Amino acid sequence: MKNVDELRTQLAEVFIGLQNGTIKHKDASELANLAGKMINSAKVQVEYYALRKEAPLIPFLGAATKTTKGS
Repeated sequence: MKNVDELRTQLAEVFIGLQNGTIKHKDASELANLAGKMINSAKVQVEYYALRKEAPLIPFLGAATKTTKGS
């Protein structure tokens, strides 16, 4: 997966697999745990840039702006 939109799509597929029994609960739990870690990592990155008053360029989040100093 290249971005958060693809992550959401894959998590939705995991949810459907869990509902129809094609994915084991443990496997779904591990995938959700990993997804949470990826999202938290991006969140920390966004918070860091916010503290520096910069706009981040984070491909995973689909951001299209360049890093620039704010006022």
